[in-house]
Amino acid sequence: MTEILIRGAKILAVDAAHGTEPFDGDILIEGATIRAIGPQLSAGPDAQIIEGRGKLVMPGLVNSHTHSSETFFRGRYQGMPLEIWLLYAYPLLMNGAIGERLLYLRSLLLAMESLKNGVTTFCDDFFDPPKHDLDRLGTVFRAYDDVGIRANVSSAVMNIHTLDALPFAREVMPQNLQDQLDFGPPITADAYMDYCKSAFSSLHGKAGRLNFMIAPSAPQRCTRDLLLACYDLARDKAVPFHTHVLETKTQAVTGHEIYGKSLIAYMADLGVLGRNTTIAHSVWVSDDDMRLMGEAGVSIAHNAVSNQKLGAGISPIRRLLDAGVTVGLGTDGVCSNDTSRIFDVMRVAGLIHSVSGPDYSKWVTADEIVRMATIGGARSAMLEQVTGSLEVGKAADLLILNLRNYPFMPLNNVAKHLVYSENGSSIETVMVAGRIVMQAGKLTTVDEDAIFDEIAELVPVHLAEHAELEKRNAVFEPVMAEIHRRSMLQDIGLNRYQGDLPAWPGKN
Repeated sequence: MTEILIRGAKILAVDAAHGTEPFDGDILIEGATIRAIGPQLSAGPDAQIIEGRGKLVMPGLVNSHTHSSETFFRGRYQGMPLEIWLLYAYPLLMNGAIGERLLYLRSLLLAMESLKNGVTTFCDDFFDPPKHDLDRLGTVFRAYDDVGIRANVSSAVMNIHTLDALPFAREVMPQNLQDQLDFGPPITADAYMDYCKSAFSSLHGKAGRLNFMIAPSAPQRCTRDLLLACYDLARDKAVPFHTHVLETKTQAVTGHEIYGKSLIAYMADLGVLGRNTTIAHSVWVSDDDMRLMGEAGVSIAHNAVSNQKLGAGISPIRRLLDAGVTVGLGTDGVCSNDTSRIFDVMRVAGLIHSVSGPDYSKWVTADEIVRMATIGGARSAMLEQVTGSLEVGKAADLLILNLRNYPFMPLNNVAKHLVYSENGSSIETVMVAGRIVMQAGKLTTVDEDAIFDEIAELVPVHLAEHAELEKRNAVFEPVMAEIHRRSMLQDIGLNRYQGDLPAWPGKN
């Protein structure tokens, strides 16, 4: 079994004993696993020695929420709220599914960029309309296997018509436009369960680091029986029940318009809030919502960058943490963020919560954000026993950063440097399951130049086709704009600063 000894490094373990306080020591890796952490460790005569002097070793970052289906749309959109942006990134009027080679390259590109920027694990909320196809899902798994990343991959599902999952849609959209939106019979809960069970049988656990997860798109987009079936299967297989909830004001209005309560309250009444539940976004949540989430042991993926680009709002992270909710960080898809860098999300999260209220004792700290980017993200992916911290017995998913680089010069507080200064430029080595997948700035598992050449050759035709699709779907933009406008005017009784302002610091 291959041994690697990282010797004399500064170690940021993010474990129960040390938290985000770095210490000096060695790390011994055997095969895929961390076997020892401590001073003056010894290794066998054939061990690979990595000199750690002047280096920081830390857990690989976890991207708690992304969408590989957006990877080719980087740099394409701006100035659109979510409901309008969806028309172009996820068109209502669709062409056929993207070709298999492009599907592979699209998935590969996301994983390549992620690894080069320190993300060793991500949760890909893969969405591939018009149907669920096990072979196509297998293509995504193959890309992630080839590049060497750890991943949870879904095949996101919805079975409620788009217009019935939005407030005001049927009254706002002219009938001639509604008539164009014939998506055929929706998938049934039984059919989706059969598909998922086949995915678990054939793909789950591939290479010891690739898993299938259950992903109902959102509670308002799925029937009750589908949500319940998804939740039961997620619990049975010990995987995330990964969904989108309360990203925008429109979604906040949706719950009250359709169910007479918030979407979180609806999920609680249905019985689909629990340890397995991971909620992407969680922006427009009330105190009652957060209490229910904390009591149930829910996790969220905080998409600090994409929420700002789409004008969705700022998630009340301090109040969520205080309620007992686990928080991970997500990039969301590349075309609502434009990178897959979690370091960017860390920095934005470190800045935006300082406007959550004048009580600066409640602002989110760098130490908390480092935990969100590592062990918090691992917990949201239900992988906290595998990754997210440097501990004996866990997978050797780690980063080696050069401390003799601008983001750390001079060195003051490691966590603050990582959140406010680092952008990924200091990463020298990335390891997943004991395998070095990036070294000296180059991926070791794929030929980056060859992949870039192939993308440059094949993708322009695809993007030209997509441009025509955008033109076809532009007819719906005034409708979505009106839905957005009406939602903004609705009073849902949610004070964005509620609970953040009990008193000025030190005031009785």
